[in-house]
Formats: sequence, C-alpha cells, structure tokens
Amino acid sequence: MKKIQSLSLVLLLLTMLASCTSNSFKIDGNLANLEGSMVRIVFEGDSGLVDELVNADKKGHFTFKGSASQPTLVNVLSHRGKPITMVVAANGDHIKVKGDARKAMDVAIKGNSLNEDWQLFRNEHKAFYTDPNPSRLDAAIEKYVKEHPTDMLSTVLLLADYSNYNDRAKVDKMLKGIDAKARPESLTQAIMDKKSTANLPRLMTLTLWKHGGTFEEVKLTDAVTFLAMWGLPAKDREALRTGIKDINETADAGIRVIDILTESDTLRWHQTIAGEDWKHYWAPGGPVEQGIQLLGITSLPWYAVTDSTGLVVYSGPNFNDAKKKALDISK
Repeated sequence: MKKIQSLSLVLLLLTMLASCTSNSFKIDGNLANLEGSMVRIVFEGDSGLVDELVNADKKGHFTFKGSASQPTLVNVLSHRGKPITMVVAANGDHIKVKGDARKAMDVAIKGNSLNEDWQLFRNEHKAFYTDPNPSRLDAAIEKYVKEHPTDMLSTVLLLADYSNYNDRAKVDKMLKGIDAKARPESLTQAIMDKKSTANLPRLMTLTLWKHGGTFEEVKLTDAVTFLAMWGLPAKDREALRTGIKDINETADAGIRVIDILTESDTLRWHQTIAGEDWKHYWAPGGPVEQGIQLLGITSLPWYAVTDSTGLVVYSGPNFNDAKKKALDISK
C-alpha cells in the first residue's frame, strides 16, 4: 500500500512539473566573467515586452523562467546592455548557455534543435560574423534561406543576423519564400509591413549620453524628430551621413535629427563621426535601452519618426521611408 501511495505521489509531482514546464520556458546560464553580477533578459512574451534583471551567483550561474506560447527571440545581455547571446525559446523549452560573457561567439547553447542548428551555422561561418563587412554573411544567409524554405532557422537568420535591410523588397521576398509554418508571426511581426500605426508608442523623452558630455534628457515633443539608430561597424555610415545632411539642409523642413549609437562598444564611435557637425548621442543599452526598446528594433541601422506630440509615426529599417514620413508630417 505504501508503495502504491509513493508511486502516486511521484506521478503527481511529475505531472505538476510537466504542467509548469508547458506554461514556461527556462534558461540556465553558466558564464565566466559574470560572477556576482546581473544578467538582463529581454524578449517579447505573451504579456508584451519583458525586460528583467536576474542575479548571477559567484560562479556565474543564473536561472530565468519566462512565458511565450509561440517561439520568440530572447536576448541575454550584461546588466549594462552588452549582448552575450541570443536564443529562440517557447514554453516547454529548457535552454542552457555556457561560455564567456565577454566572448559572445564562443557561448555554447543547448536545449532545442533550432538553437543548436543556429549555433552550428554560426560556428561554420564564424569568420563571416567577425568580418567588419557583413556582405559575406548576408550572402551565406541568403543562400541558406533559398535552400531551406521549410526550416525555421531561415527565419531566425533573417531576423537576427541579416543586415541588408535597406533593400526591403528583397527581405520581404525572402520571408515570403519561407513556408508559413517556418515563419511564425511571433518572430516576424516586428518587421512585416504594418497597415496601421495604432500600436506604435508615444515617446516624450529619451535619456541618452551626449557625445563629449554627460547624460542628457532629449525631449521629443514640440518638433518632428528623426531618430537615426546605428551600430558599428557602420558600412553604410557614409550614406547615412549624406542623408542626415540632406535633412538638415532641407529648407524649412522643421525636422530635428537625433543621431544615436545603439551598441556598447564606443571605441570607434569618435573616429566614425569625426567631422559631422550635428549632435551625437549614445544609448548604452542599445536596442533594449529604455524607450528605444519600444521601437521594436530587429536590425541596424534603424529609423524612427515622431510627430510634435512624441507619437511614433514610423519605425523601421528603411531610411527613405522614414525621411518621406518626416517630410510629410512636417509640412
């Protein structure tokens, strides 16, 4: 009788654990150079954007539980916003990340076949990921997407690692070429064409580090504002520089340009912007910086336009679309 009761108790516990797992995903971390610090976890869950800090112990171990009924990209960052790794997770997944927090390309990921395939692709193309010119990586991703239309990794690579978002028509064509089951809306909604701006946020201010100074509260009201957000290496910086000059020099445009570096490495920032005669800012948290995270950035560069009340009327990867929207509402 006792054996039957014990067996029943074990089965009950297993059922409870399975139920918990089916309603959440779990990430276990074991990261060097993170000892006693904090980890920042950012993802789009069932209840909206999740941005949480998790304590790591003295050995760099941490555990995080989240909820996402559909696959979502989960960013694992240092507490200051420096990227450590990125995984795809959904309820039921148990993902393990191990490595050095200072060496993102060397962080090992285990937990589901999609993440393991993603890591395999990154390892096979490691030289492309570290190349300042992203054209070789873009070409490798384009080839993979074309050859693997039924593989969700094709969608993940386009969203997380592809950089040529200036050619929006090309990106849309590649996405549409992926089977519907391999491109869930939970992953693609951030960059698919939006028919309405009803879900775009209102930003009144952003707190940014002013180049050569200190943190400054930048007001986004009382004028049409063009936000240009980019990262290094900036292969298209010359084109962006020309575009910003054109906006600044347009007669009676009434548009204010906010130039924002959205990555943690500022070493080359000073050299890249040398000679530019407008204000430059840095967002230490990058795409997940408070306020900026509401813009749904999935690639860099990224552009946003706010009207004179702070309402975001455009947020996307196309400079010309952003410029047109800014000019239209400034008239």
